[in-house]
Amino acid sequence: MRIFTVSALLLSLIACPLAYGKTPDDSVKAKLDARKIHYEIDGDGDFKITYSYKKENRTQLVFVSGVTQTVGGLTIREIFSPAARIEKDGIDGAKALELLAESRDNKMGSWEIDGDVLYFVIKVPDPSAEDLEHFMDIVAESADTMELKLSGSRDDL
Repeated sequence: MRIFTVSALLLSLIACPLAYGKTPDDSVKAKLDARKIHYEIDGDGDFKITYSYKKENRTQLVFVSGVTQTVGGLTIREIFSPAARIEKDGIDGAKALELLAESRDNKMGSWEIDGDVLYFVIKVPDPSAEDLEHFMDIVAESADTMELKLSGSRDDL
């Protein structure tokens, strides 16, 4: 009985990353560490960075996907930041069309919806440490600007 219990425990520990999220990519860790950027790893294996805008007394979350996808032989990484709650911030059809139009004008990144959250997302070939930081800055600023526009001074995300 004891051997079965230990075996079951070992199997559950091995399966743990699959049950609770993906194992984060060590290359992102190395890039963030090289830039001295503080992060946490969330349950999905994404790297969560909190931007602090002290002057405005606001914060903004930015996530760097802990996994990549391959498209046409390119390794693609997502960097994203939440900007609004769809229902709470009144994002209706007209507002969605405005966001699509804005995405057309953006030089980098676009608006996406996942569940009840509006995100600003950049998808790029896996970047260098320096470029990753630039992309994170763009995502944070774009999402926070839209959050201010949609929710006023509320800082929920």
